[in-house]
Amino acid sequence: MRKLLNTLFVLTPESYLSLEGETVVVNQNGTEVARFPLHTLEGILTFSYAGASPALMGACAERGIDLAFFTPNGRFLARTVGGERGNVLLRQQQYRIADDPAVSCRYACGFILGKVYNARWVVERATRDHPQRVPVERLKEISSQLAASLMRIRECGTLEELRGLEGEAAQRYFDGFDSLILQQRTDFAFTGRSRRPPLDPINAVLSFAYTLLARECAAALQSVGLDPYVGFLHRPHPGRTSLALDLMEELRPVCADRFVLSCINQKIITGKHYQQQDSGAVWLTDEGRKAFLSAWQKRKQETITHPFLGEKLPWGLVPYVQALLLARTLRGDLEEYPPFFWK
Repeated sequence: MRKLLNTLFVLTPESYLSLEGETVVVNQNGTEVARFPLHTLEGILTFSYAGASPALMGACAERGIDLAFFTPNGRFLARTVGGERGNVLLRQQQYRIADDPAVSCRYACGFILGKVYNARWVVERATRDHPQRVPVERLKEISSQLAASLMRIRECGTLEELRGLEGEAAQRYFDGFDSLILQQRTDFAFTGRSRRPPLDPINAVLSFAYTLLARECAAALQSVGLDPYVGFLHRPHPGRTSLALDLMEELRPVCADRFVLSCINQKIITGKHYQQQDSGAVWLTDEGRKAFLSAWQKRKQETITHPFLGEKLPWGLVPYVQALLLARTLRGDLEEYPPFFWK
C-alpha cells in the first residue's frame, strides 16, 4: 500500500478492501494488513481482482471519494465516484481548455518540455555511463541541440509551432538513438522511426512499449476523473486517447525508450523474439511479448524518488501521480502543471 496526494494505492493483487466504521481495512488472504482513516482520502486505486466491499463502495460514493479498480497489470476496469466530487466540473474545465488553443498550448508545452528534457537526460546518461562505447562528441552535440530546443519550447506560443519544435527535437534525439544500442547491433540496428507498422525489430519493441505506456496513461487519467480522449496537443480523433498521448510524451524517453534499450543491451529481448510478415511489418513473437511484459512488470516495481513530490514510489505509479497533478492543476490547486523532469 502507498498513500500519495491523499490517494491510497493498493498494489498487492490479492488485497481486499472493506469498511469498518470510518476506516478502510486492507485484508490479504483473510489477514488484516493495514488501516486508513476514510476521511483523509480523496481517492483509492486498487490493482486487485479481489475488489472491495459494497459498504466501502457506498461510503466512497457518499463522501465523494474516487474508488477505481484495475487489473494487476494496470488495465482500467471500473470506478465509483460520489456525486459531490465534482468530476463533471473537472471534465468541463478540461473541455474548455481543449477548445482554447492558447491555453491548450500552455499545457502542451509542459508535456513537450518534459519529453525533450528527459530525452536529453537519456543521451547525457549514455555519455557518462559508457564513454568508451558511445560516440561522446556526437551525443554531446545532440544534447546541446536538445538544450536549445528547450529554450525555444518555453517561449512557444502556438500549437502549430510547438508541434514543429517537438518534431525537430525528436529527429535530433533519434539521430543518435542507434549509438545507444550497445549489444546485438546486427539484430537491432536503428535507422529511424517506423510506425503502423514497424519495419524493423527495434521499432517493433519501441511500438510495443509505447502501446503499454499509452494504455497505462489512459487508465491513470480515467482514475482521476479526466477524459482520456480529449487532449490539448493531440486533437480529438475517433478512437484515439488523445490526452493519454499528451501525458505519455514526457514519459516516453525514461519509461519506454530507456527500458527498451535496457532490454536489448541486457539481452532480455533477442533476435529470436521477433518475426517479419510478408507485408514487411515486424512484430514481437508471443515469447518475445512474454519476456518483455515480465521485465516491464519488474521495472514498474522499482522504486524512485519523484522529482516534484520528493517522495519514494514505484515507477509504475508515475503515470498515476502525473495524472493526479494534472487534475489538480485543472482544478486550480496548482498554478502550473509540473512535468516529470527525471534526474
